[in-house]
Amino acid sequence: MGDPSSSREHPSCFGYPFSIFFIVINEFCERFSYYGMRAVLVLYFKYFLRWDDNFSTAIYHTFVALCYLTPILGALIADSWLGKFKTIVSLSIVYTVGQAVMAVSSINDLTDHNTDGTPDSIVTHVALSMTGLILIALGTGGIKPCVSAFGGDQFEDHQEKQRSRFFSIFYLAINAGSLLSTVITPILRAQQCGIHSKQQCYPLAFGVPAALMAVSLIVFMIGSGMYKKVQPQGNIMVQVCKCIGFAIKNRFRHRSKEYPKREHWLDWASEKYSKRLITQTRMVLKVLFLYIPLPMFWALFDQQGSRWTLQATTMDGNFGAIQIQPDQMQTVNPILIVIMVPVVDAVIYPLIRKCKINFTPLRKMTVGMFLAGLAFIAAALVQLQIDVSSCTDSLLLFLMYHFNFQCSGNVAALNYSQDIPPNTVHMAWQIPQYFIMTCGEVVFSVTGLEFSYSQAPSNMKSVLQAGWLLTVAVGNIIVLIVAGASKLSQQWAEYVLFAALLFAVCIIFSVMAYFYTYIDPNEIEAQLDEEEKQAKKDPDVYEKEVEAVSQM
Repeated sequence: MGDPSSSREHPSCFGYPFSIFFIVINEFCERFSYYGMRAVLVLYFKYFLRWDDNFSTAIYHTFVALCYLTPILGALIADSWLGKFKTIVSLSIVYTVGQAVMAVSSINDLTDHNTDGTPDSIVTHVALSMTGLILIALGTGGIKPCVSAFGGDQFEDHQEKQRSRFFSIFYLAINAGSLLSTVITPILRAQQCGIHSKQQCYPLAFGVPAALMAVSLIVFMIGSGMYKKVQPQGNIMVQVCKCIGFAIKNRFRHRSKEYPKREHWLDWASEKYSKRLITQTRMVLKVLFLYIPLPMFWALFDQQGSRWTLQATTMDGNFGAIQIQPDQMQTVNPILIVIMVPVVDAVIYPLIRKCKINFTPLRKMTVGMFLAGLAFIAAALVQLQIDVSSCTDSLLLFLMYHFNFQCSGNVAALNYSQDIPPNTVHMAWQIPQYFIMTCGEVVFSVTGLEFSYSQAPSNMKSVLQAGWLLTVAVGNIIVLIVAGASKLSQQWAEYVLFAALLFAVCIIFSVMAYFYTYIDPNEIEAQLDEEEKQAKKDPDVYEKEVEAVSQM
């Protein structure tokens, strides 16, 4: 039985459902909340919780990985139980509480110490921080697959043009929220506040994103009466997993007996599942197989918020009239994205086509992976420059100390050495690595999603969306494994190691791409429809295998 709200007339504005404006504002506030909190997170670990760079990086990437694992849970809850609207509301409440807990966790001043020299209430701060991050990961990941799809549900079948424009506006809201928050929250963090002594104002930096998340929830609920709410229809991911599981189980059950060979191992599920589901699952698995090397790209890409931000803390952020904070350098990426996406689509790709180069989607993704590797080579060169500068400054300090001590015999003469800055490498040197990484993102990420959708059956786009998000999660887990296992003492060497690993994976992916055969899911599904029609007329026809489909 359908939801009454799905059958009644809904208010519209300029041909668009009025409800989508609440959804767009909701997404803007939520993305501001998430990216604002994440922008200052690694510095919160380092300077507030007093963790070292390696542990701060490890916890940061664990959190990001969790954010990209929970969308699967959110999709299951929405499609199989609560529906999209109730899932968004429920998990947004969890999300808001998590952001509020993060703000509370940073209120007390950790510079106060007990008599034994240990930080006061450090366990409480860490416990609150971890609780907040877990709640945020559950909330942001859980609603991720629901909000955009819920927006799409608001349109009628004849409003394809309006739906397409909605998604453009929707992604504009995402980028706007990300960009503004990455500029604003580091400024809030840099303010001086504290109960017992002045410190950087993390309560404000976390509190504003928490407030924006509360606004996001309130705005979304205000539009409740205008939404078209589709009841849960069952999750296709569950059906796909059951089909795969049954095929494997059935194959091993009959491995020692005389049974006719089957064209594909998934055909062993034909005793229980329809030919349509089996064929569609085969199409999805072909794309998911290509996803195997992709996490290595994200392993490098997401270090913009960890290692690259920590690198910026050792650099000079004086840009003349303004002082750039280390975490504000992350804004370079969204700014370049806004500029480069239309340039690449309108200029670069047409030029490549004019040169008669067959720049297929998988070739674009290969180039994107290669560019990400080059970005880390650039980061390694910058790190070498920082290390050399640090060594030079340390040597100058030593010589000045030795000279002043010999001449005056008074250690107080060391005060003159403070005129030497701790590091003279400018943050502008990071711009090339951000530029190269953004170029890689444009040809990898945008193309990857487009390719996935073009190669997936119409009713299994969500399965590939979940698979794509899973590659991001695995990529962040790879950072934990590689950084922990490498034991490299020099940061530039770790950058080179990650670049080398991605170059190796890039070669593997290019080989896989060479042997991939592009398909037209619509054509295959049309063929399946025709078979089903024939099967109703003559059941014997249904038993015959269609050559084009079976050899897909």
